Amino acid sequence: MTDYSPFFTPLGIAIVGASASPEKLGYGVARNLVNSSYSGAIHFVSHRAGNLFGRPVYPDLASVPNPVDLAVLIVPAPGMAAALRACAGRNIHAAIVMSSGFREAGAEGAALEAGIVEIARQHGIRLIGPNCIGLLDTHLPLDTTFLPPPMPPKGDVAFISQSGAICAAIIDWARGQGFGFSRLISLGNQADVNETDMLAAVVEDENTRVLTLYIESVADGRRFIEEASRVTRRKPVVALKVGRFEAGQKAAASHTGALAGSDTAYEAAFRKAGIFRAATSEEMFDWASALASCPLPAGRGIAVLTNAGGPGVIAADALETNGLHLAKLADSTRQRLAGLLPPAAGLNNPVDMLASASPEDYAACLRLLLDDAAVDGVLLILPPPPMHPAESVAEAVIPLIRASGKPVLVALMGEALIQEAAERFRRARVPEYRFPERAASALAVLAERAEFLSHVEVRRTTPTGSDSSEDQVRLTKPDQAVRCDAPSLVAAYGIPAAPTKLAQSASAAVQVAAELGFPLVMKIASPDILHKSDAGGVTLGLRSEQEIYLAYTEMMNRVTTAAPQARIEGVLLQRMVPDGQEVIVGMVRDPQFGPLMMFGSGGVEVEGLKDVAFALGPLDQAEASDMIRRTWAGRKLRGFRSLPPADEAAAADVLVKLSRLAFDHPEIAEIEINPLRVLSQGAVAVDVRLKS
Repeated sequence: MTDYSPFFTPLGIAIVGASASPEKLGYGVARNLVNSSYSGAIHFVSHRAGNLFGRPVYPDLASVPNPVDLAVLIVPAPGMAAALRACAGRNIHAAIVMSSGFREAGAEGAALEAGIVEIARQHGIRLIGPNCIGLLDTHLPLDTTFLPPPMPPKGDVAFISQSGAICAAIIDWARGQGFGFSRLISLGNQADVNETDMLAAVVEDENTRVLTLYIESVADGRRFIEEASRVTRRKPVVALKVGRFEAGQKAAASHTGALAGSDTAYEAAFRKAGIFRAATSEEMFDWASALASCPLPAGRGIAVLTNAGGPGVIAADALETNGLHLAKLADSTRQRLAGLLPPAAGLNNPVDMLASASPEDYAACLRLLLDDAAVDGVLLILPPPPMHPAESVAEAVIPLIRASGKPVLVALMGEALIQEAAERFRRARVPEYRFPERAASALAVLAERAEFLSHVEVRRTTPTGSDSSEDQVRLTKPDQAVRCDAPSLVAAYGIPAAPTKLAQSASAAVQVAAELGFPLVMKIASPDILHKSDAGGVTLGLRSEQEIYLAYTEMMNRVTTAAPQARIEGVLLQRMVPDGQEVIVGMVRDPQFGPLMMFGSGGVEVEGLKDVAFALGPLDQAEASDMIRRTWAGRKLRGFRSLPPADEAAAADVLVKLSRLAFDHPEIAEIEINPLRVLSQGAVAVDVRLKS
């Protein structure tokens, strides 16, 4: 395992390209490092001799005295190769390459970047960058950035970013908000060290409780999932993935491929790894603040405590929107509240103490709510009380919040009149938000984290064991769509499929029908027709040889008229399957993350309904069941109105087996069972398509 300690706890740092000119990056890095109170050795290297910040400037790395185990390189891109060789000469194995002019600058820069990576690998040097702003640790302390001082406040949230500009903005924001960071790392071009490497390194930091990520892409999808899955079992990770609306996969040959896009794969990857995906920068840090500071709730029942009715209603709506619910207060709790509050107060949840509520009222009511067994957490709303300073309320409730084993988040509404209260909550590490909606969102993430940890189990990153032997059905033509072998392939993995045979003439169809038995379904066999029924390519309920012969002739006439350019291979004859609920299961192979599994409403309207859920394979039974329950089609399997219950466990079993098939056969680009008919007992693949 790579030792990343020279980046974060170096014994000595050499800034190569240090400058006495305040407008240069080399000056900013030198200034910040000296001002950070870093206690290790600091060395400056420049072709201009002299002194800088009271320290000598050396002409080259060879002249720098020990100790030095981290180099910050701020030299022009063409000179970076020589700088790295000089690092190798001093046995330096960690370097931060701040300079630009590499891959981001075009083909010539990309060649320079490839060259420095090759040199680094030859000499065992790990690189952060190039084209980055460096890193900082508020606890060591250490600041190798060139950003305007001071550092952000000391805290327990780490931020790993693929954008340097985002880092600069976040640091300035954090100063104003009193938001504390433990570490901040700018990765730049990620020519060597990437986001996955930094997850593994930062999770070991004892001062970091939550990791946050700004991601534009990942270097290795499968490795990212494996590493992040280990990290999230120890500490929560919140990610902001941008590029949400990039164009997805274009030439999709299935419903699954049509509905899946690159962002869908990232969504599934984060879910599989246990990463919380934020929609906005504000949401990312809202969640991180709560995860770093609050105990986790035992459930999703939340009490709202407010001195105004309107904000309480807003909070109630926001809780429901985020998958939480208002806790049903015990009769004893409401009776005690009645003894504390005016007759006009609202004693049901939300608890409205009215505008006259004092700091003592807030504290007493909060204590009662926290003592109620039905309450898993509290959203405390504090607009400026008309008769009392908001900071007085803060002082009254902070001891209760800090001592509670249940989360309490504060919606501190206003601006000028609540600033002192905000400072007191921040000093006490109590998360406070300007509006109830933000607090409700953060409470929901706390509940999700608690549920994740309670259900966490060791999941396979590679399949183990096999239900079939080495002579399992394999694709023989990986460069083209193979349809007729698809039912045999899924059957080899234990997925029941309706017996199906190909017939290429009317007389052959009659012979096949005699072999299969009646009643039968006839479907057009064409690699160019995705929606068979739209082209008149499906006939149901055929019960005699005469009907088979006639149906073949009529189907050929209909299909050739509807799709004259389509290649026709004949018809598929299939035994009719008993009635059940129809769903779709499928897989499209994502180039970054691998098999992307889908489950949802099946039949001809799947793309219109878009009632689908995705997850990355291979799946275990718990992941498959979760996919099913995230869709209306899946919830309906338990029975709905006149629909009897269907075998949900069988549908989950098909998903697991199909994901295993996809993992074993990387030559398959897409596979789809539509419909999968889920019966009262069992499930049968009615139509199977695949593309390699």
